[in-house]
Amino acid sequence: MKTSWYNRLQWGLVLLLIPIAAYAWWNDEWSSRKQITIDASITGADTQETLSEFPLLLRLHTGNFSYFTEVAENGKDLRFMVDDKTPVKYFVEKIDPVAEMGLVWVKASTIKGAASTESFWMYYGNAAAEDASEAKSIYDVNQALVFHFAEAAATPADATAYGNNASASKAVIDPAGWIGATAKFDGSGAINVNASPSLQVNPDNGWTFSTWLKIDAAQTNTVVFQAKDGANSLGLAINGVNLSARFNTATTPAATLQLGKWQHVALVASKDKLEVFVDGQAAGSVAISLPAFNPALVIGGADDGANLVGLLDEVQIANKARSADWIKLSFRSQSPDFTVLNFGQDESKSSGEGPNYFVIILQSLTVDGWVVIALCGVMLVISTLVMITKGLAISRANKDNKAFLEQYRTIDASNPVALDQDETEEEKELADSDFLSAIVGKHDHFQSSPIYHVYHVGAQELKKLFALTGNKPLTAEALNLVRARLDAAVVRESQKLNKNMVLLTIAISGGPFLGLLGTVMGVMITFAVIAATGDVNINSIAPGISGALAATVAGLAVAIPALFAYNYLLTQIKGITADMQVFTDEFLAMISYRISERSE
Repeated sequence: MKTSWYNRLQWGLVLLLIPIAAYAWWNDEWSSRKQITIDASITGADTQETLSEFPLLLRLHTGNFSYFTEVAENGKDLRFMVDDKTPVKYFVEKIDPVAEMGLVWVKASTIKGAASTESFWMYYGNAAAEDASEAKSIYDVNQALVFHFAEAAATPADATAYGNNASASKAVIDPAGWIGATAKFDGSGAINVNASPSLQVNPDNGWTFSTWLKIDAAQTNTVVFQAKDGANSLGLAINGVNLSARFNTATTPAATLQLGKWQHVALVASKDKLEVFVDGQAAGSVAISLPAFNPALVIGGADDGANLVGLLDEVQIANKARSADWIKLSFRSQSPDFTVLNFGQDESKSSGEGPNYFVIILQSLTVDGWVVIALCGVMLVISTLVMITKGLAISRANKDNKAFLEQYRTIDASNPVALDQDETEEEKELADSDFLSAIVGKHDHFQSSPIYHVYHVGAQELKKLFALTGNKPLTAEALNLVRARLDAAVVRESQKLNKNMVLLTIAISGGPFLGLLGTVMGVMITFAVIAATGDVNINSIAPGISGALAATVAGLAVAIPALFAYNYLLTQIKGITADMQVFTDEFLAMISYRISERSE
């Protein structure tokens, strides 16, 4: 029992130390990094075969990487490390910060079927770094030829160390390919590669050709690829939409291709069998007796068949018969329809505590999200100004109302207009703005008091009536006129108090709906990106969704303060309006009392 607990303690300490070792920073000159994990279960391998020195394609896009602006020109600062000491060989095929996409090949040392066997870190953020990308280093010794079809190349150049470059080419380089640029064939010619020792066919080792193929129309006895040396001819051909592999007179059963779609096709020749693969799956085989020969290559045509009309991308030849698992993983790792690589969160060296989630959210926002947040920002500024100005104006109104009523209740009933004063020019200029009246106006006779304004209207009307009647008692009709003037003044003051309150209601009701619109649009764009790239892991979805939800947060940030302020201000306005109505009744009662006294 004691030994058992001791062993558990040992393992516990080991598990605690694993994250410390795994998360050690490789080099302080690099500011950021991202963890990438190989999900080998996506191979769908039927065996537990271990694939060694396998070139994996990293498709970088906004769904899995949001910091293209931090990457140096042409990705020269990219580095890949298993830990803080073990580098991973890599090759940057393309980095486009404007289009926010990148194609990078990395060399996975081992991948075992149905098990995640390797993870590594991608470091970036060092503008002074030297370019360490090297295509030759990412392939094993059996890889004899790889054409990436670089945009600037007049003839295709071999990316392997063997240098089996094309000797002639009639293909046109099209930048919009399946993996970067692609070779476009119009039926007028092919790509020729001279024979070389590295391209020899050895029956003991076998031979493999693979490529991505796209045809938009049926072909007639078209040769996709041919390796020929004298009487020996090995290749792929299309008749109609049927693809087959051929060695001399032996032909595999035809596999049906789909028009207008990129498909991965491969030919694997071993000592006694020829196989054809389509999209990683074996599509037919035929028994052969493979001799040794040293062929010249024709890609996209041949002398004994029609030239190809279509597109080829990522042409690869190995002087070894690749396994079914290798072919399957090649297809799936190079296709955006499968998630062979899982991308973790970006980490910053300066933060010291992991990624800045707020920055991640902001960098994940799409254009429509920024537009919605900008509109919400405008609404927030306007509603904040309304809340501040209206709050100050109502506060001043309550203060002046209180001061006015204290003096009003002390005046003699025989002179109800004793507190009335004529408006100055300054008061007339500030009459339309209760905020300016409260802030810069004078308050020597209650200029910000709505009740005083009602009183002023009533007093002015009384003065006019007394002037017309010679200071005689008022009739009932005259009293009704005063009441009408007072009621109108109450309505006008209420309108002034409620001025711009509609802006708060717009913020309350419009903010959440505007934010919801931004969220829905952001989610739609996120799923559209997933549909276009095929990257469906949670690390590619989460940033886009979080960025989309930021629009709803922005809408709620506008609506919630406006809601509280609106209800508070509305309650204050209702209180002031009620006070004006009560004052109107009191003022009319005082006038009626005076009339009754004078009548006696």
